[in-house]
Amino acid sequence: MSAPEVRVLVVEDDPVAAAAHALYVGRVPGFTAVAAVHSLAEAARVLERAPVDLLLLDLTLPDGHGLRFARGLRAAGHPVDVIAVTSARDLAVVRESVSLGVVQYVLKPFAFPTLRERLLRYAEFRASAGEAAGQDDVDRALAALRAPAPAELPKGLSAATLDRVAALLRSAPEGLTAAGAAGAAGISRITARRYLEHLVDTGRADRTPRYGQVGRPELHYRWLAAAAGSVSNV
Repeated sequence: MSAPEVRVLVVEDDPVAAAAHALYVGRVPGFTAVAAVHSLAEAARVLERAPVDLLLLDLTLPDGHGLRFARGLRAAGHPVDVIAVTSARDLAVVRESVSLGVVQYVLKPFAFPTLRERLLRYAEFRASAGEAAGQDDVDRALAALRAPAPAELPKGLSAATLDRVAALLRSAPEGLTAAGAAGAAGISRITARRYLEHLVDTGRADRTPRYGQVGRPELHYRWLAAAAGSVSNV
């Protein structure tokens, strides 16, 4: 008999990001998004009337902080688990999240593969049941929640430069060419193109040719809207 689907409530104030996150959830086997809401008040109403196993919870919402909401749920004995979604990089907030039993912490912006990996690890942890035979069983259950070490970048790419190019692309709604990114980042056009192509290959950007008056088309790179609304590998 297969395990029942994990019911996820998406809580995110940006409607575009909320829709993207709900779509991501629905693409992961074993998970279903029961709703996507844009405030803590809406989240509380859904939790009152519908069974929810997991909150995909933004921490900065118009009517309060997500961690205070999570603390209230714990105080009330609500069993729902929480994956925190935020652009905040304050490690004090991360520590507080852990103390409240937040099972994962995902930084915005993120692409679908990042969330999929976190959800599948949560499902593995959730499937752990019964009595542990020893320390190894306990360690294995807890290890399921730990994200793997970041994947190595292709040879010749650095994380710092990738962060810089990604930030430039995110801040350019109309997109950038390799030459434009190179000028803004202070690197060569060939180097900029390698970083832009890596962002395309990892699902965080797309590229389209634009034709001028003469000659070959010029490639324009654009940060994906779905990735911009979510936690990140960048």
